[in-house]
Amino acid sequence: MKFKQVLAGAALAATVAVSGGAQAAGFDQADLIKEIDRPLTVVFVPKVVHPWYEVVEAGAQFAADEFKKAGIEVNVIMDAPPVADISEHIRKIEANISRRPDGLAVACLDPATDTQAINDGIAAGVNVSTFDTDCPDSDRLMYVGHNKDEQDGYDLGTLMAERIGGEGKVGILSGSLSAPNHRNRVIGFKKAMDEYPDIEIVFERPDNDDLQKAVELTENALQANPDLDGIFGCNASAPIGAARAVKTAGKAGEVHVVGTDDLPEAVDLVKEGVIDALMAQRQWEIGYWTVKYFVAMAQGHTYPKEHATGSQFLTKDMVEGQ
Repeated sequence: MKFKQVLAGAALAATVAVSGGAQAAGFDQADLIKEIDRPLTVVFVPKVVHPWYEVVEAGAQFAADEFKKAGIEVNVIMDAPPVADISEHIRKIEANISRRPDGLAVACLDPATDTQAINDGIAAGVNVSTFDTDCPDSDRLMYVGHNKDEQDGYDLGTLMAERIGGEGKVGILSGSLSAPNHRNRVIGFKKAMDEYPDIEIVFERPDNDDLQKAVELTENALQANPDLDGIFGCNASAPIGAARAVKTAGKAGEVHVVGTDDLPEAVDLVKEGVIDALMAQRQWEIGYWTVKYFVAMAQGHTYPKEHATGSQFLTKDMVEGQ
């Protein structure tokens, strides 16, 4: 919590800093606050309803609460499709363009399709940004998130290879096939596997970021490959589902699991030694800074084209005692 408070304390100053030198021009914080005399609305359209985005929402709401104390009202709305379906995703984007919020943040599910919807929003005069997963070829105003997904997959693959001694059989839960961050993590993982000729990828299945499906796919993989050595999950649900199945099969520590993101259950499974490592994004910061920059836009200030929030390894040694 102390880290969040420090980050939050620095954030309002950062919002002023991106204003292009308002302080130097003779304005103080009160002058900036007076520029907004109505409630603002910021809408997030995630890929799917998922606990991962609840942390994004928490960061966004923290920023809104800060602004409220400063006299600016910001309403944060999360409007996610119930399933990771591109048609539903586009409908959500289009509906929110019609409501004309002060900021619309989109987590791209299929960049080729989402790009046109984002461009339509920009053309309609709506401030549209991306978060989590970018649509880099769109006209989006900014991107807040982590886009080094291939490197994350590679690093997790390297750790997996070390844990299984550079040989054996591994499987991949590949998430949503249209999601570029899922796809790029798998690409990075496979590149790492290519460096170990004695490691064989024996299955690769899309789990669509669905926890129960990840459990079922892993159960099937363990039955088909009783000598399986490792499983890579490229999204927040996959490592949890894989670890549940491995644990139920009595193979914790025998079948090594690596994956992404730091949902509470995943962190607990790392502490138990069922999951070897996670590559965690900083989704709280994604929500926090997205709201900060949309308010900066409403105030007429400059803002970054991209804000990289980064990622970090979580292993048992790192999370024990937390």
